[in-house]
Amino acid sequence: MPKVYEIRATYDSQSITVWQAYSASIALPALKAQHFVAPFSFNRMTWIKPSFLWLMERSNWGQKAGQEYILAIKIKRSAWDELLSFGVLTHPEKTIFKHSEEWKTKFENALVHVQWDPERSIRGATLPYDSIQVGISRHLIQRYAEEWILSIQDFTPTVHKIHAFLKAGDVDKAKKFLPVERIYPVDPSIEKQLLLSTS
Repeated sequence: MPKVYEIRATYDSQSITVWQAYSASIALPALKAQHFVAPFSFNRMTWIKPSFLWLMERSNWGQKAGQEYILAIKIKRSAWDELLSFGVLTHPEKTIFKHSEEWKTKFENALVHVQWDPERSIRGATLPYDSIQVGISRHLIQRYAEEWILSIQDFTPTVHKIHAFLKAGDVDKAKKFLPVERIYPVDPSIEKQLLLSTS
């Protein structure tokens, strides 16, 4: 079966929620300011993920060093759509790029990188579709950090609660606290460049 690439997210008509994990030194000032401030780095790429469970797998439910705070970052939906339109895949997909050199040139000059990774279940099992990560380059990162964010919520207490239920073997209770995610519609003009599976 061909791979399935779909964006699943919590969103409404104006916003989409993306997830990031940080240490207290970055998370606490961001929560106070409701946007990212120093020591958040404005000079390197930052990766945002609309899939909550993918980040839980990566951060081990906020247990990894430097990823203790789980932030639910609500950004403008128009900004998310703009990021997707700039996206270049992190690998030279043959169905999109005729030559690897074509991909290399576009990738090196891209404002946004797009990477697909296997989505995860609440228990961390690999699911039969991939989840998107969006890498925002230093050329756009100031707009992300200071202009596009509508709110930042500390989701860490909820993460701890879900994780505690999982460790106790009560998956049904854990699931009740998961964010509700659904397939995010993407402009058909950019579906191919991002490998998105069409309905």
